Amino acid sequence: MFLRRPRALAAWLAGAAAAGRAGARGGGLLALLANQCRFVTGLRVRRAQQIAQLYGRLYSETSRRVLLGRLWRRLRGRPGHASALMAALAGAFVWDEERIQEEELQRSVDEMKRLEEMSHVFQRSGVERHPSEPKSQTEGNEDLGGKEQPWEMVMDKKHFKLWRRPITGTHLYQYRVFGTYTDVTPRQFFNVQLDTEYRKKWDALVIKLEVIERDVVSGSEVLHWVTHFPYPMYSRDYVYVRRYSVDQENNVMVLVSRAVEHPSVPESPEFVRVRSYESQMVIRPHKSFDENGFDYLLTYSDNPQTVFPRYCVSWMVSSGMPDFLEKLHMATLKAKNMEIKVKDYISSKPLETGSEAKATTPSSERKNEGSCGPARIEYA
Repeated sequence: MFLRRPRALAAWLAGAAAAGRAGARGGGLLALLANQCRFVTGLRVRRAQQIAQLYGRLYSETSRRVLLGRLWRRLRGRPGHASALMAALAGAFVWDEERIQEEELQRSVDEMKRLEEMSHVFQRSGVERHPSEPKSQTEGNEDLGGKEQPWEMVMDKKHFKLWRRPITGTHLYQYRVFGTYTDVTPRQFFNVQLDTEYRKKWDALVIKLEVIERDVVSGSEVLHWVTHFPYPMYSRDYVYVRRYSVDQENNVMVLVSRAVEHPSVPESPEFVRVRSYESQMVIRPHKSFDENGFDYLLTYSDNPQTVFPRYCVSWMVSSGMPDFLEKLHMATLKAKNMEIKVKDYISSKPLETGSEAKATTPSSERKNEGSCGPARIEYA
């Protein structure tokens, strides 16, 4: 209300000041304290008005309502929710709410373990079926009360299997890929996925891909990714947070990504913003990180905001995912042959997070990372 009525606000402040002067004439510490409080309140209200005007220039009315509504619903009822909302209004990304937690990484690893265990059971019993197929997936979802749909086989090749299942309550599908590569190492494959500069070279669909902000507490990173879509659709852009974990003791790697909102990347009329996006990649080396051969499990879903029927979108994703993975594989082979230099993320070490460390740090500070890390390495 105050932001829309600056004259009324000014009158209110003037009246408060007059009352303060009257109280001051009467003497007393209480009147002085009241004056100081009114002064601070006035500054904060004016600051909020300036922020609102700035957001009015950057965002459309609909975008502002969506962004503030989501923030308020998420922060409502929590300690300090008003200060967190003001931080978001001031253009600060709320890492406490958006960083990828350890539990999210562990869920992906547990899913890989579950599939491996079931696969061993089928192999011992002589059943020629992968554990992610509909029957066994339904068995694995008994604890979920039947809310999730069973997996449906879409593509079945020797070293590549693709399933999909409907996402309850939507017209969308979730996709799962289980594959194997024997001619590249897990370290090379993992590094190529994480290297944003290298991806701009091997992925012709990329229009823009850059790190926006980095969290030194967890190693999560926020990225802005703009990509071409098949003609005649507009290009899509994604703002997402990612985090990975390399567990040398248990011989597993995991990379988790999901869509977020970031105040420094407002929606652009040139692209269609994809607001629903999730991806989990788990890699299990056959031997070690530096020897050829590994299995991987990729689980993926997004809402590309198209007007095409469900089966058209499913066809595009089902055909595009194998193509993307093959391009990723070929890019890894080039890196293996030393045709392209790729940063070794596994050997790097995250920044120290001492008492003087800030909550976030620019992506350029990644140059200061060390060259060796502990047995378990977690950063983005």
